[in-house]
Amino acid sequence: MSAIAAKKMVTATYDLYVDGENEEELMEQATEQQPLVFCFGIGMMLERFEQNLKGKKAGDKFDFVIDHSEAYGEYDDESVVDLPKNIFEVDGKFDNEMIAEGSFVPLMDSEGNRVSATVVKVGDTTVTVDLNHPLAGENLHFIGEILEVRDATEEELIAILNPSCGGGCSSDCSDGCGCGCGE
Repeated sequence: MSAIAAKKMVTATYDLYVDGENEEELMEQATEQQPLVFCFGIGMMLERFEQNLKGKKAGDKFDFVIDHSEAYGEYDDESVVDLPKNIFEVDGKFDNEMIAEGSFVPLMDSEGNRVSATVVKVGDTTVTVDLNHPLAGENLHFIGEILEVRDATEEELIAILNPSCGGGCSSDCSDGCGCGCGE
């Protein structure tokens, strides 16, 4: 039976709890019908999450807490900013359904990096967005079970490690598509 180690595909279920007002609050679930599937040891998951799973095998249960300092950090009030409403317009029109309080919107920073933000408020001329991760400032309590541990296939590793490939090419890609997968 395979143990969790670098470049192993891991399938797991979990319940994620965060500190609530009087008790822990269920924030997220990965079920047997929709499990978490990831490649271990390549930076897909939080480092502390992986450290807590390393060496486990199918059938092993887990129950651990990751302090917010090792998860998504402190909540930063300065990461709540007002942006001009017109930057959210498409063809001169503002989409009130897409850009509404509580919506997640993809943004780009000044270096071209994608950033996800939560809309806090839509005003007459500005949109207030929160650039903090939704779980910033939260301690994360995971309770779950490992369902499967297996070697990642070459195709899976190519798709994960070279996302520009889109997983559509194989390691013997020779059609000149320029994806770099066959190199």
